[in-house]
Amino acid sequence: MKNQKKALRRKNGDLIRQISGSDNFNLTGVKSNRFAWRNDGYSSGGFKIGLYRFLRDTIPVLNACIWTWSRLSSAPGGYEIVDPAGDYDKERAHEYLEKMSLRVYPHRFQKTAGIDSFLPLLFNALYTDGAFTGFLIINPDMSGVDHFQPLDPTDIRVADSDRGKILVYQTEKGEIRLDSDDFYYLGLNSGTGSGLGRSILGAVPFVSYIEQQLVDDMRLATHNAGYHRLHVQIVPPEKLSGESDEIYTERVNEYFDDTVSMIRECRPEDNPVTWDNVKIDYIGPRNMQGATHSWFLNHRAMVEEICAGTNLSPFMLGYSYGTTHNWAQFKYDLVMRQVISVQRQTARFLEWMGNIELALKGLDCRCRYHFDNAISYLASDRADIEKSKVDNLLKLYSAGLISKDDAAAKAGDLV
Repeated sequence: MKNQKKALRRKNGDLIRQISGSDNFNLTGVKSNRFAWRNDGYSSGGFKIGLYRFLRDTIPVLNACIWTWSRLSSAPGGYEIVDPAGDYDKERAHEYLEKMSLRVYPHRFQKTAGIDSFLPLLFNALYTDGAFTGFLIINPDMSGVDHFQPLDPTDIRVADSDRGKILVYQTEKGEIRLDSDDFYYLGLNSGTGSGLGRSILGAVPFVSYIEQQLVDDMRLATHNAGYHRLHVQIVPPEKLSGESDEIYTERVNEYFDDTVSMIRECRPEDNPVTWDNVKIDYIGPRNMQGATHSWFLNHRAMVEEICAGTNLSPFMLGYSYGTTHNWAQFKYDLVMRQVISVQRQTARFLEWMGNIELALKGLDCRCRYHFDNAISYLASDRADIEKSKVDNLLKLYSAGLISKDDAAAKAGDLV
């Protein structure tokens, strides 16, 4: 354990020195320069990740998708101690892990932030970037975990080394190897290629571009339809007998100018009065309701495509298209099953941090992290099942199949 502590202390010190020596970083390891759009970002996926963040922050339906996935995944939870040496060590382990949970959040200026703020940060990056990665920062005296410092995955790529494929962090002054024991990389839905993970928004940029074009077209068309253009048509008067061309032209122009002035000075509550040689019409769609309905159907199709690309249903984002309760419940349960699969992957990361904390404290035990989805997932079905158990117990007792003592004992198990 002493050798492990020395290795962690040395690697943490080397990391901070390497990071602080680069112009792109401050002492906390956070990039200080702004995102730059460049073609060489394709080698590490930085260009695509920057695009996904832009779409998330600017398109409401995509922002709602990431928000919903992140908050559904950030269910309440806690650590469980396994293989404890004794009750005393178990109690101490719980205390240490509770305190560590309050320190893991990287933005220390938020005084009350802890694991409750850390989990949404983790899942937001995981679903948007396709990865969550960083270093576990250890206290200088090796007394425990200080916090977890995330890294920006846009500058991480796969490289070859004497140990095979490793991850490296690209900086302006070179590359930093990411093969130390205090580094963790959590990839979402990694493929058989690089294994860096894939964003949940990977399938929607093209469709979201069409959706935004449609919204802009709707804005222009609706604005134009809301303010109809008046079309004033004036029939020139007939030329009088013996009237010269110059006088006739002057009379026609004066009549035209007078009509234009009258139309311009006509207030909304006034009515124009002209000779019957002036015709007033308006330019605009004749069937406003039909045009609006057509826009609605087109936009609905685009929203459904985006929701399908992010594995969500429209009703979970506030779009109601007449979905029945049973069908909506089924789709919600399907989403929660996907959430649970991602939570299992994330729980291994949280257990990795917790086990390091326990080892640094000198405790010979391990921990497990469990998410509690009982509040939202299958709540109505569980309530129906519990109700049916109570009804069956009452029927068995009423039929004389079980005694009063057996019924009371079984009822106690249901509470």
